[in-house]
Amino acid sequence: MVRVGIVGGTGYTGVELLRLLAGHPGVELSVITSRGEAGKPVADLFPNLRGHVNLAFSAPDSQALAACDLVFFATPNGTAMKMVPGLLDAGVRIVDLAADFRIKDPDLWEQWYGMEHACPEVIDEAVYGLPEMNREAVKSARLVANPGCYPTAVTLGLLPLIEQGVIASEGLIADCKSGVSGAGRGASVAMLMGEVGESFKAYGVPGHRHLPEIRQNLSIAAGRQAGLTFVPHLLPIIRGIHATLYGQLQKEVDLQELFETRYKDEPFVDVLPSGAHPETRSVKSVNDCRIAVHRPQNDNVIVVLSVIDNLVKGAAGQAIQNMNLMFGFQEKDGLNAVALLP
Repeated sequence: MVRVGIVGGTGYTGVELLRLLAGHPGVELSVITSRGEAGKPVADLFPNLRGHVNLAFSAPDSQALAACDLVFFATPNGTAMKMVPGLLDAGVRIVDLAADFRIKDPDLWEQWYGMEHACPEVIDEAVYGLPEMNREAVKSARLVANPGCYPTAVTLGLLPLIEQGVIASEGLIADCKSGVSGAGRGASVAMLMGEVGESFKAYGVPGHRHLPEIRQNLSIAAGRQAGLTFVPHLLPIIRGIHATLYGQLQKEVDLQELFETRYKDEPFVDVLPSGAHPETRSVKSVNDCRIAVHRPQNDNVIVVLSVIDNLVKGAAGQAIQNMNLMFGFQEKDGLNAVALLP
C-alpha cells in the first residue's frame, strides 16, 4: 500500500482527492492537513465521506508528511514550493496541484504569480503531469506539476493538430467556459448564487495565469513559439469546462482519423464521432476528456470542442492518474467511475 498525505484537504480539490482516493485499492490515506480545521473529523466537514474516510484533519507536520510515500499539495499557489525541497530530501514523491512548478521559466512564473519563487533550483526537475504528453517521464518523476484545468482541456484539444503541423501554431484561439468550482471554495461575493446565477461573463481577458502554461505546452508540441489568444468565461454551473478552440488549417488530413489515431491508446481521452458536440454533463465527476473536431463549411478554420470536469481531469483525477503512473498501478485505478447523469 502506498501511504498518501494531502496538504490542504478542505478545498474542492482536496475533497475530490479524498473522494477518489477512498476507492483506490492501493492507497492508505495517512495524513490530511488543515490549519483551520485541525482536530475535526473529515466526515464532519464533508458528510459524503462518512464511512469512507475516518481520519481527522491535522496541522501540517513535516515529520508526519515525511513518513508518506507520496504527498499531494491541494494548496494555494506559493505553498508547495516552501515545503517541497525538504520532502524530496526525505524521499517523498510529490504531486503539486497548484502552479508552483508548471512554468519552466522562473522569471515568467514570478511575473504572472506576483511572488518570488522559493526554490527555483527544483523547477527543472519537475515533470509536467499531462500523461498524454509526458507519460514515461511521469513514471520516474519525484515531483509532478499537475496541470491546470483550462490548460488540460485546451492542450488535449489542440495537441494532435499542433504536433502534426495541421494548423498554424500562431493565431490560435481558445474560447473557454468554466463552472464556479474552478474559483475554489473560499467565500466570495462574486461567486454567490445571486451573483452568478442566470448570468454569463468573460473574465481575465487582458491576461489569465493559465495563458503562459498553455502557450508553453503548445510551443513544446509545435517545436517553436505558439501564439494564442485565451479568453475564459464563468458559467452558472458547479462543475465542468468547455473549450472551443480555433486554428487555421495548414495541410489537408483526415481530421477524424488524426484524433482517433493520436488518442486510441489513451484511457481518459474519448474522441467522439464526426459531427458530435460534447457536453460538460457527460464528464461530470469522472477523469475523461471528450473531444470532437469540426471543419465548418469545409473552410480553413478547424474547430475543436473539448470538455472535462475541472475538479477531476482538471485537478484531482489527473493527480491520481499521475500517482498511478509513478507507483506502477493500473492507470485507471481509483478512476473507473461512470459520469453522473442527470
